[in-house]
Amino acid sequence: MIRSPALLLALVGAFACTRSTPAVDAGAPRAPGPAPVAVPGDAARWAKASAWEGQAADGGASDRVVRFVALGDTGKANEGQRRVGEAMGKLCREQGCDFVVLLGDNFYPTGVTSTADPQWQGTFVAPYAPVDAPFFAVLGNHDYGGNGRGNEFDKPEHELAYAKVNPKWHLPARHYRFGLGPVDFVVADTNRAMYGQAEDERADLASWLAGSRARWRIAFGHHPAMSNGPHGNAGEYDGLGLVPIVSGQGVKDLLEAAVCGKADLYIAGHDHSRQWLEPTCQGTELVVSGNGSSPTGLTQKNRARFQSLGLGFLYVVADEKTLTGTFYDDTGAADFTRTLTK
Repeated sequence: MIRSPALLLALVGAFACTRSTPAVDAGAPRAPGPAPVAVPGDAARWAKASAWEGQAADGGASDRVVRFVALGDTGKANEGQRRVGEAMGKLCREQGCDFVVLLGDNFYPTGVTSTADPQWQGTFVAPYAPVDAPFFAVLGNHDYGGNGRGNEFDKPEHELAYAKVNPKWHLPARHYRFGLGPVDFVVADTNRAMYGQAEDERADLASWLAGSRARWRIAFGHHPAMSNGPHGNAGEYDGLGLVPIVSGQGVKDLLEAAVCGKADLYIAGHDHSRQWLEPTCQGTELVVSGNGSSPTGLTQKNRARFQSLGLGFLYVVADEKTLTGTFYDDTGAADFTRTLTK
């Protein structure tokens, strides 16, 4: 066991760069923001998505079909992110998207400094202008600052406050839930779990999922339960199973207690690749969709139904009987599909 705080922080920093209702946990008072920004698209429809926040699906039979995109590790403001945004926009125009989920590390290298930070324009507004849908955000370690160490715990307040500036952006709390049609969604803040600060969150996620009467339950978080990327599996991230914080033991504990066996699907990022793992977490299917702007690497540590370093995103369609997830690349081509049935 390493007990030196200075050494621990150095280890976290060294490995973070190579490596997420009712608004139940909004943290400190939100920073004031400037006047709303002008963004092309249906702002009134985006704003209505706030009504889903804090609400569970009603649990009755629903003829509503839910369609959404999920991708993470987007915040590079580079050509790759732009291409993925264009492909998302084309798919959403042709097939429909109720919303998009950003799976954390929304802004590299160390989050944003205010609701007027220029990164908002280059990393969110411009690359996703082609996508006429509301975006729900998850917090990642880079959103918590510290150049990826995730140890500036007030830093996410700027992302929380941005919802008052741009109706396309939704982040009602650091962890939260929302419901639509036959699906209940829960959003985890796995960065706090890395630091052992997830007791309240663990109780909330477990309660929301256990109490859900929806046909489908989907959980989102930044850090994966299992991954064939450089970070690897929770509890032994980066091969550091005995090192506090960076091993991800806190993430493993959170997911096993609150999500595994309770959600049908857990979708994460952190590793910059696209993966649909064959092993499950107590029956919960595991997906990594973290290649929204730049790839890292892949191994064969875990069996995978599909894995790719190609940039792209996950598109999910859910109704009363089926849930279908399809990986698309940055040209808009579908390269893997899996359907779950109930």
